Amino acid sequence: MNKKYITGLSLILLLGSCKKSFLELAPPSNANVQSFYKTAQDIEQGVNAAYSTLQLDGQYKYAYWELAETRSDNSMNWDGAGNFPDAEIDQFKETSANALITAAWVDTYHGILLCNVVLDRIGPIPMDETLRGRYIGEAKFLRALMYFNLVRIYGDVPLVTSETKSVSEGYAQPRIAVATVYDQIISDLSDAEQKLPLSYTGANIGRATKGAAKGLLGEVYLTKKDYANAQTKLKEVIDLAAYQLLPNYADLWKTANANNIESLFEVQFHKGGLGTGSNYYEQFAPRNSGTVITGLGFAQGRNIPTADVYKAYENNDLRKNISIATSYVLNGATVNDMYTLKFRDAPYVDGDADNHWPVLRYADVLLMYAEAINEKSSGPDANAYKAVNDVRARAGLPVLAAGLTHDAFALAVEHERQVELAFEGHRWFDLVRTGRALTVMNAHFAGTITVKSFQLLFPIPQSQVSINPDGIKQNPGY
Repeated sequence: MNKKYITGLSLILLLGSCKKSFLELAPPSNANVQSFYKTAQDIEQGVNAAYSTLQLDGQYKYAYWELAETRSDNSMNWDGAGNFPDAEIDQFKETSANALITAAWVDTYHGILLCNVVLDRIGPIPMDETLRGRYIGEAKFLRALMYFNLVRIYGDVPLVTSETKSVSEGYAQPRIAVATVYDQIISDLSDAEQKLPLSYTGANIGRATKGAAKGLLGEVYLTKKDYANAQTKLKEVIDLAAYQLLPNYADLWKTANANNIESLFEVQFHKGGLGTGSNYYEQFAPRNSGTVITGLGFAQGRNIPTADVYKAYENNDLRKNISIATSYVLNGATVNDMYTLKFRDAPYVDGDADNHWPVLRYADVLLMYAEAINEKSSGPDANAYKAVNDVRARAGLPVLAAGLTHDAFALAVEHERQVELAFEGHRWFDLVRTGRALTVMNAHFAGTITVKSFQLLFPIPQSQVSINPDGIKQNPGY
C-alpha cells in the first residue's frame, strides 16, 4: 500500500500541483492527461494519486486534525497569544485569510479533481470489469470522504463531479446547498459499498473497502440525523464480522499494527526519505522539549491535551496513560507538560515517520451505532448498551448503569467518544453534530472566550470569495 502513495505522488507531479486556488482544478497541461489515461495501469496510478492527496498539509497531514481537534475542548495550541493560524483556530480568532482554512479548501479540491479525472476517463479503457468497478468504488469513496470533510468545515461548497477542464469553468463554480452535497456523498458511498471488496492482500492493504464505505455512510447518516439509516448501515458493518476491537488499546498505536483488524480506513504514511512519512510525532511533542522526546526534529507543541480531557478519564481507565503523558525529563529535570502519546514513532528524518492517521475504526462504529439507536428510539436498548460496554470493557471500566434516560445515555456516549477517540480528529465534529458545541466550548473557556453560533462553521477562504464573488458568498459572521 505504501507503494501506492509513492506512485500517486509522482502522478500528482505529472498532472501539476493545482495548489494556487480552487480555480486550478484542471491540470496545466490537459494534453498530458489526455495522453496518459490509456491502460488499467494508468487508471491505477490515477487512483493512487487521489489517495496521495490525503497526505497533503491541507488534509490529514495537518489541517484536518487542527480543525477537528484543536478547535475542540480536547486539545490546544502552544501559542497562547493566538498569533499563528492554528492558534487562531484554537482560540476562535480565525479570519477568512487563515492559511490552514485556505489549505484545507485547496488540497481537498485537489483530491476531488483527481477522483473526477479517474471517474471521467475510466469508462472506455479496456480492463477487467471487477477491477474497473473497484477503481470506481475507490474514487467515489475518496470523493465522498473529501466532500464530507468540506461540508462539515464550510457548509455549502461548490459541488464538482466531473473534471474541470478550463479556468473559466472553474470561475463559474458556485456554492451548493449542504443537502445537495450530502445527496452526492450518499450516492457515491452507496455505489462504492457495492463495488469495493471486503479486504485486500499484499501491497493493496489499506485501500478503501466495503466496510470503510458502509462505516463512512453510517457516519454521514448520523450527521444528517437520519438515525434509522445510520443504525442500519452501522449494524451492517458490525454484521460483516470483518472487524473487532484489539484486546489491548495500546496496540492500536504501534506502527507495526497499521491496518489492523480494528481499522476500517486510515491514511497511509511511510517513512524512509520518500516524502511519504507523517510528522505527528514532532507536531505533538511539547514545544520546549527539544529532541528529548522525538529523537530528532523540532517539537511543535500542537494538539496538546487540555485539563478538561485529562479530567474526563475515569479512575482506572487504561486509555488515559496510553493517550496522554504528563511530563518529560529535560537536562535532568522533570518538566510537567502534557502531550499526546498516540502517535509515537522514531522518524527517519525530521517529519518522516510511519504513523498512519485513523480516519475510521471499529470502536468509532460501535459508539456511533449506540448513538443512532438512542436517538432513533428516544432511549437506549440492549444493543446500544452492549456497543458502549464493549468499548468500556477494553478500557478496564465497568458497564454503564442500567436504565439511563435518553439524555443521560447521550452524554455517556459523548463522554466515551471523547476519551476513546481523543486527539484523532473527531471531537469538534461530534459536538457540532449533537448540538453541544456552544455549551461545551463556552464552559471550557469559562468566560475568557465566547464562542458564537456562526463559528460552528469556518470561514470560506477569502481568495475563493474574491475569485467568484457572485457564486461564493462568505459565511455569516466572518
